[in-house]
Amino acid sequence: MTPVLEARGLTRRFGQVTALDGADFEVAAGEVVALIGDNGAGKSTLVKALSGNLEVDSGEVLFDGEPTVIATPTDASALGIETVYQDLALAPHLDPVQNMYLGREIMRPGLAGALGFMDNKAMRGHAREAFDRLGATVRSLTAPVGSMSGGQRQAVAIARAVHWANRVVFLDEPTAALGVRQTANVLTTIRRVADHGIAVVFISHSMPHVIEVSDRVQVLRLGRRVATYATKDTSMEELVAAMTGAIGKAAA
Repeated sequence: MTPVLEARGLTRRFGQVTALDGADFEVAAGEVVALIGDNGAGKSTLVKALSGNLEVDSGEVLFDGEPTVIATPTDASALGIETVYQDLALAPHLDPVQNMYLGREIMRPGLAGALGFMDNKAMRGHAREAFDRLGATVRSLTAPVGSMSGGQRQAVAIARAVHWANRVVFLDEPTAALGVRQTANVLTTIRRVADHGIAVVFISHSMPHVIEVSDRVQVLRLGRRVATYATKDTSMEELVAAMTGAIGKAAA
């Protein structure tokens, strides 16, 4: 199977610090790949490089098997790649619909649209379909997201990303600071996203969540991928050992 998104030998240095040192990565359509590593392993740098937020010094990125350049987030969006960062990047004073269409508003047809009037009914309908499709529990489409729980805000951010992404979604620590029930909802949502044929890259420090939701796990250490495991064939102990350097031999 050809990966939908692949990195080969990515290198990025910040002065004397090497953040990526020939890093490899790949994810296929419809699978959840967990990207793990200790602090400073290069996870954030790799995600930024693959989502158009950071230029690399060397290496190659392939999309559907073809070399490509993802120089900006706009380039990533055009390919169907979206990212949900840990801070969610939501506007707290806006409601879920306004957040979903922020900067991508649907205008009314004809003269009204030309005069700057938005089609709020269409945006609200599409947003409700997006939330329902993922089983997202959003209390209200008209309340500001700043008044919502962490789990609901996370659901809005993921639904927004999936609404605009049809190929790859990066999720950076989506279960951080959530309660047990909210975390369970987010993990269920991740599987539903993959079931729609979208590739999901799940960045997390939580080994139980990684084991529960992912199909494969790729381990970064010191800017390089040091191991890849089929989740069903590995354990938390093995993953931690790979992260810390206790074992460095890649598994198929």
